[in-house]
Amino acid sequence: MNGLETRRVGTRAVLWIALSVLVVLYAFPFVYMLFTSFKTPIETNAIPPQILPSTWTIQNYLNVLSTQGVPESFVNSLQTAALSTVLSLVLGVPAAYAVTRYRTRPGRIFILLALIMRMVPAIIVGAPLITMFHSLGLSDTSLALAIAQTTISLPLSIWLMASFFEAVPDELDESARVDGCSRLGSLWRVVLPVARGGVAVTAIFAFLASWNDFIFALLLTSVRAVTTPLQIANFQSQFGLDWGNMTSLAVLYSVPVIILAIVLQRHIVAGLTLGAVKG
Repeated sequence: MNGLETRRVGTRAVLWIALSVLVVLYAFPFVYMLFTSFKTPIETNAIPPQILPSTWTIQNYLNVLSTQGVPESFVNSLQTAALSTVLSLVLGVPAAYAVTRYRTRPGRIFILLALIMRMVPAIIVGAPLITMFHSLGLSDTSLALAIAQTTISLPLSIWLMASFFEAVPDELDESARVDGCSRLGSLWRVVLPVARGGVAVTAIFAFLASWNDFIFALLLTSVRAVTTPLQIANFQSQFGLDWGNMTSLAVLYSVPVIILAIVLQRHIVAGLTLGAVKG
């Protein structure tokens, strides 16, 4: 018995060590970026580089916040990501529900095509959208950018929600139908409350797909709807990269996503474990 307990403790220790190493490797780039944002221009270009700044300064943050267009780009990024997320959920949830509940051959083909669309490079989708949005008078608008980003996040939303809906027993739908609910009523009143963790996970992935987008923003915006990733890239000049300002703006741009993940942490865990409690 003691030997078995010793092996369990040893296995647990090895797992914790491996997990700690992975966390350090994964978090190091962000931690290094955070430290760099507090360095002076001389230290950011020092060779060899040093991790911790010898002189801490917040001047880089003051510089980016006073740079023309940066505050507006945050607003553009937020409203574009929010609109794209809403579009992905409004279109993706009913589509995933229909595919998982009717289980027809066209439905299986549809979800396969959605997966194929997710693999298409964004540049291939973005190029024809330039002419299309220009003809519709939507050039350089957050609405056009959100629609373009939805073409990438929607297939992923359909696939994620389909997997979550598969974990919800059909008997719940049947009970709701017996009580007089329509298909949409069953989805809204019964299925979505059960799969709300999956909706949270899907919303976060859709939000991140828009929040981190660079290609569509580069192709479809110029002045009015410019997002923060483009502003970060603008700190590159012919003389090199302004690492201090770039990293400080990147840190600021990471804050909303971190807050979102913390706020929705409980729902994310519930969504990721939804399939494990089926039946």
